[in-house]
Amino acid sequence: MKSERDGINPAAKPSGTGCVECLALGGWWFHLRRCAECGHIGCCDSSPNQHASKHHAATGHPTIASFEPGERWFYDYRTEESFAGPKLHAPHSHPLDQPVPGPAGAVPSNWQTLLHE
Repeated sequence: MKSERDGINPAAKPSGTGCVECLALGGWWFHLRRCAECGHIGCCDSSPNQHASKHHAATGHPTIASFEPGERWFYDYRTEESFAGPKLHAPHSHPLDQPVPGPAGAVPSNWQTLLHE
């Protein structure tokens, strides 16, 4: 089932609780983003590897949602605009006890100097 806005599938489940690629590589992230079409969890553009944007570039999936606790915004890569979107399949964020940046044990002590602006 698709929402009225192309590229959003409210039934798609999140792929996990952290960035798929960072976890596979032993890396870390600053904030997490969720693909609103397939549920892929990737790291934000401030993160060293920017996996959410790389997922968009590889798949063409146009919309992400924040996967941070308390944040309910969407972003459309095509229009470069944020907007309020439909409720997606739970969970809506990473676990509250998961640190930011994360994951625990993988974040270097100089992480702030490694962020993209």
